[in-house]
Amino acid sequence: MQTELSPEEKSKDAFFEQLARLSEEMVARHGKDFSMGALVLAARWIAEDRIQQKNAN
Repeated sequence: MQTELSPEEKSKDAFFEQLARLSEEMVARHGKDFSMGALVLAARWIAEDRIQQKNAN
């Protein structure tokens, strides 16, 4: 039995799909090391609230 996804779950799925496509493109152009580093750096910026600070400026 399949259940319908909530709007939040659908939104999250869409973002995961975008991340997958972006990751594949980065690996194809620049390799795994660059891609993993970029994603880790992005996660660090989020953890340190740098994303909100940049958007506030």
